Amino acid sequence: MEFLTDFLLRLLTQFQTPTLGFLIGGMLVAAMGSNLKIPNAVYQFIVFFLLMKIGLKGGIEIREADLAAMLLPGFFALVIGVVIVLAGSFFFSLLPGIKREDGFATAGLFGAVSASTLAAAIVLLEEDSIAFEAWVPALYPFMDIPALILAIVLANMHRQKQQGEQRKQINVWGIVKESLRGSALSALILGLALGLLTKPESVLTSFYEPLFRGFLSILMLVMGMEAYARLNEMRKVAHWYAAYAFVAPIIHGFMAFGLGYLAHIWVGFSPGGVILFAIIAASNSDISGPPTLRAGIPGANPSSYIGSSTSVGTPVAIVICIPLFIALAERVFSI
Repeated sequence: MEFLTDFLLRLLTQFQTPTLGFLIGGMLVAAMGSNLKIPNAVYQFIVFFLLMKIGLKGGIEIREADLAAMLLPGFFALVIGVVIVLAGSFFFSLLPGIKREDGFATAGLFGAVSASTLAAAIVLLEEDSIAFEAWVPALYPFMDIPALILAIVLANMHRQKQQGEQRKQINVWGIVKESLRGSALSALILGLALGLLTKPESVLTSFYEPLFRGFLSILMLVMGMEAYARLNEMRKVAHWYAAYAFVAPIIHGFMAFGLGYLAHIWVGFSPGGVILFAIIAASNSDISGPPTLRAGIPGANPSSYIGSSTSVGTPVAIVICIPLFIALAERVFSI
């Protein structure tokens, strides 16, 4: 009962934070039919900026980190990405009226990672003075890339079977390259490399850190507008997508929290790291994943997988999952 009370209090308190306030503000502006638009170039720059900052800080931390302690969370991240896609694909295969390609694409998108949710979680953990390893965001590609690859491979195998084609070799390396070329993942990996191989502390503290929260607020505004706009698309597809998008982030987060707890026991993974790991798993790709899946599964309907991710999945991950796993960690770790 105390846990539930703590979670509800955190949920109510979070509605006063700039992060959630701008997300809801974006939804309200879009609902009012406003002509407010954030140019796509500005949006892309903000995503680049946020992930570059996260990558730089992570790269600096990796320089001094115990690499052995990173191996187990990295392996768990890969496992979670694969399990999410397999479980999601199986779930959609049991439902009537669901096109298999749409199910694979939706599961793949929810196995991948949201840059906006990751950035929002980092800010909220810092506001609560909950420490975490700065290299935890580097787990992003360990979960993201395997999930996208597996979803595309499963969809292609299904298509070949349906069309009676001979089993063709699927270009897995091509999918990897397409994922790595995504704007979000490219920015994060570039930041990690620069943080690891150079000494960017001065530019990090003088430029990236002071502007990080301001740019995040604009990103949340855009995400809120996009979430509302995608609601119309959700109405055109089966309601099962909305149900999955609401429940799946919470289940995925609990799965990661459990594995993160094991990493805490075995290799000293911090409670803050466990929280952030759970939120990464709860998130669903909203930037780099959609174009990769559009190219890899062209037969899937974007209204189903992008609509469910943007209009339901991302708000659930930010609004519900972040306070949920912070409250859970306070009970489990007594932080």
